[in-house]
Amino acid sequence: MTRTASAGTHPLDHLVLPTANLEVARARLTALGFVVAPTGVHPFGTQNCCVFLADGTYLEPLAIADEKTATKAIAEGNAFVARDRLYRDGRGDEGFSAMVLGTDNADADYARYVSAGMSAGNTLSFSRAFTDTSGKSDMASFKLAFGSSGEASDAFLFACQRINAPKVDRTALQAHANGASGIVEIVAISDRPAGQHRLISVAVNDPASAPGGAFHLPNATLTVLDPAAFTARFGTSAGAPTELRFAAVVFSVRRADVIASLLAANAIEYDMSGNEIIVRPASGQGAVFVFQEIQ
Repeated sequence: MTRTASAGTHPLDHLVLPTANLEVARARLTALGFVVAPTGVHPFGTQNCCVFLADGTYLEPLAIADEKTATKAIAEGNAFVARDRLYRDGRGDEGFSAMVLGTDNADADYARYVSAGMSAGNTLSFSRAFTDTSGKSDMASFKLAFGSSGEASDAFLFACQRINAPKVDRTALQAHANGASGIVEIVAISDRPAGQHRLISVAVNDPASAPGGAFHLPNATLTVLDPAAFTARFGTSAGAPTELRFAAVVFSVRRADVIASLLAANAIEYDMSGNEIIVRPASGQGAVFVFQEIQ
């Protein structure tokens, strides 16, 4: 699901979750009931093991595959790797660094970021092999445009244009044992929620106000909470002070009892609050995961 940069608010495309080790991330996500795709290798020193959802969004656990290549990419102006390095240096190797918006025109997004004084670097075009569960491969190609502000160093947002979508069947990759079918909300923490409005509105291409700190995208909501509100909602610490940090992902599921049984069987602790099951971060899971029963 994408829109042109001039057609309105951009939809959520995917989320980037840095991790120290992809195998640890794969094991954790599998224990949470997700199907995890085969490892994908980037040409600039990073690698991922994605979780694809039926609504077209996905999670991108990201690790360093080749430190030397990554360092070279940063020196050459690769904003994706540079921002990943900045996040890891400040927050460690486990976390939730970026929210990615879908676009059909990354160049237009780049121009908008530059005009707003919020560009985080030049656009980035690249291709990588994509492999499905049967072993069938095709090339996936992307063009990225990056937005950030000097104050919000714990998080960045970028636009992703899918230049070539691989011709592979993702059906098996989207059949998750936990019943997750999509992402309905992303929750960020800020010591100054109102101060993040301009950055986020530029990134999502929506100058409208965000009452209550909520930005409504075509396919999900981004909510920015202060630390006290975050703790009150999820029952877990908001962590160190921050201008902006992504902290929680809310997934839609059909039956909360199914995932509760799965988590119990896999010895994963969780809390229940109304129609939500809340799982705190762990190695390989850099954010609070919330499974919300939606009928």
